[in-house]
Amino acid sequence: MCGRYYVDDETAREIEKLVRQMSEKQRQESIKVIGRITAGDIHPGKDAPVLSGESRSISCGWQHWGFPGFQGKKLIFNARCESVLEKPLFRDSVLHRRIVIPASWFYEWNSAKEKNVFRRKGMPVLFMAGFSRQYEDGEHFVILTTAANASMKPVHDRMPLILEREEIAQWILDNAKTESILHKIPCLLERKTDYEQISLF
Repeated sequence: MCGRYYVDDETAREIEKLVRQMSEKQRQESIKVIGRITAGDIHPGKDAPVLSGESRSISCGWQHWGFPGFQGKKLIFNARCESVLEKPLFRDSVLHRRIVIPASWFYEWNSAKEKNVFRRKGMPVLFMAGFSRQYEDGEHFVILTTAANASMKPVHDRMPLILEREEIAQWILDNAKTESILHKIPCLLERKTDYEQISLF
């Protein structure tokens, strides 16, 4: 599960590195988006910077985190990798509107309600797989979750689907890679709490 994450200046700089090879027009539009990024937590219902595909290249834009729930229910902000292609609400988006959500780290709470921070060791940003859907008020996105790996299991049985840097373009642009990436095991992460720090590398 992923219900809150953090972005900052490092996130913005990493996004800028990824979009440097785009056409001039796309690059300028993305730089405007990047310039709006301020340090802080992102939670469901909030707008956030995401990477998406445009003209077979990567661009950056703002989208709203969470699909509207049915009959006024809570936002749908996560989807399970194992069943996402079977769900009518998600299937078309996963097949045709895949995105990547950059973050400095994400949070998860254990059964004792203690907050844990998860990040990539030695890396300023991690990249979470997701997908989007168009609504009347604009693009909304959902983050994909998968079974927890060894670094996540002490806290929760689910975790975001974390992509390697070289998988970003594959996930967004290459339809042939979708199913294999949905079944990948994410990398190990570093966990930190207010009272201890545990590195699982």
